[in-house]
Amino acid sequence: MATPSTARNAQKRSNFLRDIVVIRLINAWWIATFFQPDEFFQSLEPAWRLAFGPESGAWMTWEWQHQLRSSLHPALFSAAYLVADGLSSLIPAGNVFRTFVVMAAPKTLQALIAALGDWYAWRLAVKIYGPGSLASFFALFLQVFSPWQWYVSTRTFSNSLETTLTITALYYWPWELLGSAKPAKENPKAPQALHSLWRLRASLSLAALAVVLRPTNVLIWATIAGIALTRVTLKGSSPLSWAATFTFVREAVLCGSLVLGTSFVSDRLYFGFWTFPPYNWLNFNISKSLAVFYGRNPWHYYLLQGIPLLCTTSLPFAIAGLYSPPPTASPDQANTLRTLSCTIFATVGALSLISHKEVRFIYPLFPVLNILAAPFAASFFTSEPPSPAVASKPKPGVASRPSLRHRPYLFAALSINLVLAGFLTFLHQPAPLTVLSHLRKEYERIHPSSVRLAHATHRPPQPRDELFAMFLMPCHSTPWRSHLVYPGLDAYALTCEPPLHTQPNTPERDNYRDEADRFYDDPVGFLAGELFAPGRGMALPRYIIGFEGIEPWLREFLETPRGRELGLALRPVWSGFNGFVNEDWRRSGRMLVWDTGIYDDAPGAAQTKT
Repeated sequence: MATPSTARNAQKRSNFLRDIVVIRLINAWWIATFFQPDEFFQSLEPAWRLAFGPESGAWMTWEWQHQLRSSLHPALFSAAYLVADGLSSLIPAGNVFRTFVVMAAPKTLQALIAALGDWYAWRLAVKIYGPGSLASFFALFLQVFSPWQWYVSTRTFSNSLETTLTITALYYWPWELLGSAKPAKENPKAPQALHSLWRLRASLSLAALAVVLRPTNVLIWATIAGIALTRVTLKGSSPLSWAATFTFVREAVLCGSLVLGTSFVSDRLYFGFWTFPPYNWLNFNISKSLAVFYGRNPWHYYLLQGIPLLCTTSLPFAIAGLYSPPPTASPDQANTLRTLSCTIFATVGALSLISHKEVRFIYPLFPVLNILAAPFAASFFTSEPPSPAVASKPKPGVASRPSLRHRPYLFAALSINLVLAGFLTFLHQPAPLTVLSHLRKEYERIHPSSVRLAHATHRPPQPRDELFAMFLMPCHSTPWRSHLVYPGLDAYALTCEPPLHTQPNTPERDNYRDEADRFYDDPVGFLAGELFAPGRGMALPRYIIGFEGIEPWLREFLETPRGRELGLALRPVWSGFNGFVNEDWRRSGRMLVWDTGIYDDAPGAAQTKT
């Protein structure tokens, strides 16, 4: 029978989860900006194809063509698409609300995933510091009020799912393996046996799933398992018993095999033949050295940029937590916190050896950093209540509460976080999303019959309506079918496939220029001699989309013999704000849509003007 205290704790956990879900749902719906292409092209595009078929118009990047990604991640969103599509079928065909329902599915699912990540970060902090501790509250506080978490957690990156899987697996991890060497009477958590096999199995299965999704996640678990088995860095901890070691290894093999088997079957169904994406990914990175094609970063990138961007205003407290456990920590707490610190050092150190770096790659460490920072933030911003012996005029029956201190610093930190979150939510690169909303509305206006067909079949009309949009901008600058939606809304964008046919350290690799590079190297020459070259068969687009810097090049091209022959015009019909600054000069300025003037505007028409 549950005690009143147990019931209250269960109700508190339920309320916390409900509140966090509401926060993340608001978070997901408020995000109106573009961050990185992987949010769409490595999850939603393959998910869209899996849900609606190969004729649905999804863009499959080269990684999917060479089986470098696990199908488990897009399969998750594919299920969400199918559920949303089934629900939207209750709405009359042609109603644009059906489009809204389908587009909302991955956002809603990812918000739930993000909320679970926050909740399990708090629950792990409670497990370490105790349910009534200020440190556990501050761990949740740092998690929820982080601008990085607000900006990234509800985006459909594989890193976002990886982060939630990692912190959930850490919560279920049997931390009693790190117990101190006190006698059993003094320390019932002495590491002589595993007290709950189902928790160990849950942890190992979630960890294996995270590794399948992102192979570099193995660095986290290799560190934790290595410390648990070898006792390196632990203080006052007895050696792990042979029984516990055998049980741990046996369950790791069983859980890992189960997850790998599931992954094998999923990939077989998705790709149509047996393959193993983690091995393909490792082989490609070793043999082709393609990571550097997407940029190089200095060895100290994660130290001087990555971790500061993750932590922002909590960085001083995270550094303190990485350096040493708080003085008030018990031996068991200190061993757990020391293990988490070693995990961060090992993971960041290993990833720093790889040339291509992104903050997302260390995102799974973010909840751990908050847990390490929490006791130091709590001690800085709060003071313990005075003891009854020294309290002046204590009130009987009224519990003393800690008081806030250093309030200016707290309010300044919150203000900085809120300003950053607001800026990143609404003002930093919103145009890639708003332009696709504009194109969808234009397509719905011009081709209502195709919209009804798309709602019914998710297949393009035959023959296709037209080349509706041409994107002349750096590749993957906007989402694709997940936001274009209608398969008849045919579009073309410049590509940037890596030089798979070349070998590392060869002139062919060093001099390789992709399609987007060639456009920006010589815009007029590329348009006249390559994109619209006679005999290529490129259809003329209804709309051209690009950043405002390309307009002089387009007008110069229209004055060339080939440009006059095509009969294109250039009339701006839409302009979208894209932020105050951009690190890529090619994306600077406003995003524009130009009508080429070659199609009639009558609804349903697809004839070129003569």
